[in-house]
Amino acid sequence: MRKQFVVISTLLLIISLALSLFMSKNWWVLFGIILFFTILGYQDMIQKRHAVRRIFPLAGRLRYLLEDLRPKMYQYFIESDIDGRPISRVDRSTIYQRAKKELETIPFGTQLDVYAEGYEWMCHSVSPKAFDTLNQDPRVMFGNKDCKQPYPASILNISAMSYGSLSAEAVQAMNGGAKIGGFAQNTGEGGLSEHHLKFGGDLIWQIGTGYFGCRDEHGNFSPDLFKEKALHPNVKMVELKISQGAKPGHGGILPASKNSEEIAKIRHVPPHTKVVSPPFHTAFSTPLEMIQFISKLRELSGGKPVGFKICIGHKSEFISICKAMIHLDTYPDFITVDGGEGGTGAAPQEFSNYLGAPMLDSLAFVHNILNGLDIRKHIRIITAGKITSAFHIARAMALGADTCNSARAMMMAIGCIQALLCNTNRCPTGITTQDPRLTIGLDVADKKVRLANYHTGTIKNFVELLGASGLDDMKNITRSHIYRRVSLNEMITYEEIFPSVKVGSMLHGEIPVKYQKDFELSDMNRWGIPVGERA
Repeated sequence: MRKQFVVISTLLLIISLALSLFMSKNWWVLFGIILFFTILGYQDMIQKRHAVRRIFPLAGRLRYLLEDLRPKMYQYFIESDIDGRPISRVDRSTIYQRAKKELETIPFGTQLDVYAEGYEWMCHSVSPKAFDTLNQDPRVMFGNKDCKQPYPASILNISAMSYGSLSAEAVQAMNGGAKIGGFAQNTGEGGLSEHHLKFGGDLIWQIGTGYFGCRDEHGNFSPDLFKEKALHPNVKMVELKISQGAKPGHGGILPASKNSEEIAKIRHVPPHTKVVSPPFHTAFSTPLEMIQFISKLRELSGGKPVGFKICIGHKSEFISICKAMIHLDTYPDFITVDGGEGGTGAAPQEFSNYLGAPMLDSLAFVHNILNGLDIRKHIRIITAGKITSAFHIARAMALGADTCNSARAMMMAIGCIQALLCNTNRCPTGITTQDPRLTIGLDVADKKVRLANYHTGTIKNFVELLGASGLDDMKNITRSHIYRRVSLNEMITYEEIFPSVKVGSMLHGEIPVKYQKDFELSDMNRWGIPVGERA
């Protein structure tokens, strides 16, 4: 890294210079070569645009060389986000290009296999709407009948990532980008830090099972500490995390190597220790108590929008929550539906890979239940799960989302290269590490602008997609606008894959067969399924 480069290059220069002066003039060639590469290395350390080069002088240049060669050498390794792998090469390139404001067009048309099973597309119209006639900054108002401080949110915001999992510089870059672009940053469950507040970007403060930042010495929820932070003007909404798609049913893990004195103070935990969040909340123990707790959080926050985040597991438990809402006539202002495909560096592999329903299935289910019970009108839906493009936003809205959250795309916009070292404290771009030797490479001033560029470009492309479909309002996107190829000669709409339900139909006994058992097992006075019913 930087110090090693300085030491090694200085030694080589001294040795080659000595050989040139005392041995043979031929050694001057070697001295010149070493001097040339030394100058390049120092240029890498001084520049602020490329984190990898700044952290790894000279060696970091190989990454950009391979990036340039990738389209030629690795064309066979085109990933596709329709087959379950992380992010398509096409979407990844789009994020980088959009963040850097580089040319976004691609040669030779689509680079995806349009005849592959699972390929998806959006319908267009022969009578599209002109871009300049559409709302170019679409927003959604959050806040129901019990909310006193509604919040007009962007349709694309930063998903939950804690300070601790992210470096201070990464958190600052995201907050600065949110401020420039007029969108919101979710703090993650790690507490509200000064880095989240540095640039004045809008915040969604997430409260997890560990109650970090609002817990007493025993780890229990502290109303006084919560109120103190929730009333901060930068905090626009509060999100209670019930479960997370990347690790549902499992508490978060902060390695001891990342738990610095500063992070421990923010979270109210002992420093330099492994911090494991409980898998469940201790502030409530039933669906009814959960809704009452949400009402309490809204009151303590001064009437700001409060909602909860959930990854769908037992469907009956979500229905139980809905029954509790109706019984109390109290509703969260929003529900964040997190897909099981969510990413994390803090969970066992089985939890990340095999637990929790995927985003599309969860989103369709949640929207259907809220609609069928006629309570959708009180609640906004946020969704998250590998959303990286304007098409992904449109697809989510077709299934019922009001807005979308993204984590990995935002990380890539500020320089993530998917080194897959998030859980080791050795992230080479300085994003998911607390090592100052690595975080020095992330220049906040540059990265916050890149993040804002990515957001602006993605929203612009969403509006253009909307117009191309002949729509003048995102509320008019339906499940019939999205097609999926299910075989070589068969394409069906999302309406056929995820049939809609009529508003209020479930109140009149019109419950689809696939949900009937879940309704029977739901109980607002308890969680889980009775042992005798599990078969």
